Amino acid sequence: MKKLAIITVAIALSGATIHAHSVENPAVQKRMDVMKEIKGAMGVLGSMAKGAIAFDAAAAGAAQNTLIEQSGMVATTFEANETDPKSEALPAIWENWDTFVEMADDLTFAAEGLDTTSLDGVRGGLGNIGASCGACHKKFRM
Repeated sequence: MKKLAIITVAIALSGATIHAHSVENPAVQKRMDVMKEIKGAMGVLGSMAKGAIAFDAAAAGAAQNTLIEQSGMVATTFEANETDPKSEALPAIWENWDTFVEMADDLTFAAEGLDTTSLDGVRGGLGNIGASCGACHKKFRM
């Protein structure tokens, strides 16, 4: 039952972007899907950190695995300079490709270092992950 509640929260947190975007370009949709998965995992971890949902080490570990897997796909899915009217990706990504890839790698590194065995571990590491996300979004997202 706990896992169902966690999945429901993750879907609810990420659902707004699913319906808000009608994307024509499949390459852009793939990028958005990767980001949606990252957002969902962050939603689960953030909800635990805030106490909005109970800490569950298995669910935290699953969210961590999603972050690692999906952040590892960021550079690949953004490699082609694809556009779509619904895309929030700035041209600065391709103009500063090496920096973008480094930032994606930073997210993977931060996710790999997250201790999901305790609530304190999640709370302690979530700031690094959030900072990594925020830095990239500030520079490369509308």
